Amino acid sequence: MPSWIDFERDAPALAGKVRARLEAHTHMTLATLRRDGSPRISGTEAQLRDGELWIGSMWQARKALDLQRDPRYALHSGSDDPPGWTGDAKVAGRAEEVVQDDRVKELNGEAAANGPSHLFRLDIEEASVVELAPSGKELVITVWTPRDGAREIRRA
Repeated sequence: MPSWIDFERDAPALAGKVRARLEAHTHMTLATLRRDGSPRISGTEAQLRDGELWIGSMWQARKALDLQRDPRYALHSGSDDPPGWTGDAKVAGRAEEVVQDDRVKELNGEAAANGPSHLFRLDIEEASVVELAPSGKELVITVWTPRDGAREIRRA
């Protein structure tokens, strides 16, 4: 599975835009799958460190239990309201739980100091940015997958 650094190496311009959107807001929305297969959305925080995309979670939170059972996820950046909207980023793939205490404490920081917590490294199967074209008359959606690389879709 591709890591953040693989994505960044393959599509540096798009990865830069995705990074900017992810880092623009602390809070993001994470989609996971419930036990019955229906979607669940949860607030989350993500961080890019050491060439990887990470999320932490409170101990035994539903999103963590979802990811332990079915690692598929979708992450949506925080979004600004128009007219200040500069685009949204989305990343999807599979989460892998990291259970080494020292790594969990290092990346979850203060949250880990308060007791046990979860840490997941996010592999990337798809990443995209949605933004307005300079003309302001159409949306530009740039999508990356490891198989197809980056491609652009325009919608009026």
